[in-house]
Amino acid sequence: DAALGHRAPHPHLRRVRQARAHPGPLGPGPALDERAAVSVQVGAKPPRAMVLAAGAGTRLRPLTYETPKPMMPVVNRPVLHHVLDNLARHGVRDVVMNLHMHPDQVRKYCGDGSRWGLAIRYSEEKQLFGTAGAVKKVEKWLKDGPFLIMSGDGVSDVDLTALFEYHRKKKSFATMVTKAVDAKFPFGITLSSPTGRIKGFVEKPSWGQFFSNQVNTGIYLFEPQVLKLIPKGFYDFGHDVWPKLLKLKRPIHAWEWKGYWCDVGSIPEYRNAQHAALDGEVKVQIPGRELRPKVWVEEGARIASTAELKAPCVIGKDALIGPHAHVGPHTVVGAGCRVGTGATLKSCILFDGVVVGEKAHLVNAIVGAGGVVQSDITAYDAAVLNVRE
Repeated sequence: DAALGHRAPHPHLRRVRQARAHPGPLGPGPALDERAAVSVQVGAKPPRAMVLAAGAGTRLRPLTYETPKPMMPVVNRPVLHHVLDNLARHGVRDVVMNLHMHPDQVRKYCGDGSRWGLAIRYSEEKQLFGTAGAVKKVEKWLKDGPFLIMSGDGVSDVDLTALFEYHRKKKSFATMVTKAVDAKFPFGITLSSPTGRIKGFVEKPSWGQFFSNQVNTGIYLFEPQVLKLIPKGFYDFGHDVWPKLLKLKRPIHAWEWKGYWCDVGSIPEYRNAQHAALDGEVKVQIPGRELRPKVWVEEGARIASTAELKAPCVIGKDALIGPHAHVGPHTVVGAGCRVGTGATLKSCILFDGVVVGEKAHLVNAIVGAGGVVQSDITAYDAAVLNVRE
């Protein structure tokens, strides 16, 4: 409070308390959907999953200098949290994760996975092995049945139960989840037949190589025999494994996901994921109590009676919103943040512990953890701030 010029809590602040425990990072994972529950009951064992969480996040710098890409917050929960939520929702129980950048942050947050009803183990990489090489490194743990590959930095509510059913129905050796998108260039593209059989694949093509708008989401379901085709060392699914499977004429299929998917690999895509979660385009758990439609406030947050919250927005645990401050729309305030008197935040993302000074005016800004924005500062349009006092 002192950072905002208040020596004591303002008399018109109201503290938000939760009437009941909300399924947050320490709470239970989401319930299985009906089809997932049925598949478990009839004895169809869900596959084990590997979550690829070793990305460096170079296109998200400076934010990823101190925060590994899978730990980038989306509505005040790491992207990785939402990935694990979805795995649990569809009956997956055993997960292995590869780690590289700031591995202790991931271990500390995820622990043994019990908060999601998962059993999580870790594979730390001092040097990167590539997406497929990382899988080869833990093949002893994956070789006993079909296994799922998930990207630790993708935001999606992809229907994994439907994917499992499709893979079994097609008797597929390998199934890739694809998504129709307009911006094709940064992703691998896939051409498939009307039956779903993959006929062509190019990883991150040049403009002259486009033959499809179906992109590779990095979500795969493999039969364990694929492990025999992956050598030890650095190896990549997009550049190496899928082209090899095509050449060998294995029965490989594409399953198109028509819902939301976003690779949180750049600042624009990171913003896209945040807005999609706030707008309900993707089904993720938003922490806190929904005080009114699309205004979520976590436990312990204090909001001045003269402050204005515009939907959609999220106010994090123990955050302070000062008098006459304006927060939202499309704004997420992290845990322990302090927003000063008369400050304005529109389409902003504040990581935990940020201090915004009095009458600061931020639009479309991201402020890294512990950052300090001085009073009367104005910042517009894609400003990425990671400053300290």
